[in-house]
Amino acid sequence: MGIDTREHKYYATSASPYEKLQVLEPEDKPFSPADRIRAMTAPLLSWYDSHARILPWREQPQPYRVWISEIMLQQTRVEAVKPYFNRFMEELPDVRALAQVEEERLLKLWEGLGYYNRARNLKKAAQVMTEKYGGCPPDSFEELKKLPGIGSYTAGAIASIAYNIPVPAVDGNVLRVISRVLASQEDILKQSVKRKMEEYLKEAMPKDRASAFNQGLIETGAIVCVPNGEPKCRECPLASVCLGRKQGLLDTIPYKAPKKPRKVEERTVLLLEAEDRIALEKRPDKGLLASLYQFPNVEGSLTKDDVRKALTLKGAEVEHIQPAGKAKHIFSHVEWHMTGYRVSLKNFPAGQYLFVQRQELKEKYPVPNAFSAYIKLINGES
Repeated sequence: MGIDTREHKYYATSASPYEKLQVLEPEDKPFSPADRIRAMTAPLLSWYDSHARILPWREQPQPYRVWISEIMLQQTRVEAVKPYFNRFMEELPDVRALAQVEEERLLKLWEGLGYYNRARNLKKAAQVMTEKYGGCPPDSFEELKKLPGIGSYTAGAIASIAYNIPVPAVDGNVLRVISRVLASQEDILKQSVKRKMEEYLKEAMPKDRASAFNQGLIETGAIVCVPNGEPKCRECPLASVCLGRKQGLLDTIPYKAPKKPRKVEERTVLLLEAEDRIALEKRPDKGLLASLYQFPNVEGSLTKDDVRKALTLKGAEVEHIQPAGKAKHIFSHVEWHMTGYRVSLKNFPAGQYLFVQRQELKEKYPVPNAFSAYIKLINGES
């Protein structure tokens, strides 16, 4: 049941159209959490109508495009995703093309986005869609959730944005916004907290504007109630109902229980060059960075002499070695602290190494972002 707006006053502080819809909470009758969520709906929708960023997947919100964009946007910034999305759409414009693509080509298209299982699950889901749903994402929240790589958030996003089905899409942005609006100091990493917020949003969601409602919340979290830095409360369409702002709790909300510290691994990365080719090796089919290509590397921080000895034992004729700098890459549970060496070889040693041309490195072989600093060095980029 929605709020009877005749009982509440509205106010405006400027000419911004959404501010005319801000709700003034009665002092003698504070909102319940559910009413507070419902009270933010009108200003949120008005704000989104005039402030939504122009994004390629929003301009053409077909189900396939929405799905691909949502998977790409997991753990990745919007600006970083745009060129990947456009390139992906050009080469794999529909579900059937994705279902048939060779995995190595798919991973190359994904190179730099990280979390490569996302790409593998895309292909698996596309194959199911081709066999079971006529080559299109299903128009059902429950059916979407059954597909590989699609959880409740992604299912909600596809269902609401592509099909306007009134189901919530609660990601990190939305959890932050709603936690602050409600002044909730519960741990947002707990599934029980997420489910509670999903229920509040489901009750408040306008049935005819599910897409705008969900995207408005996500957009507010992305550009106003930002994840890093001070929230832009003066620009926020939810300012009048935000309990966290009123109580001065924005610095402590949202709350996340501390994670266990990541394991640190020292690694030595070898850029082995021979006759204008560079050595790669393929990682195992399972585990971290499965089936991707990498520059040869070993555990520990080796000296130049250690490197020369190790390569000589493998039958390599070393011409010269020079430092290639240090780099760090953070995975979810481990950090790689890398020391690199650029090694010129007189021969192609037998064994696991695959020596490829630089153009092939750019166009053919998927190399994880963990080695991006060394890829730039090889390509002569700053």
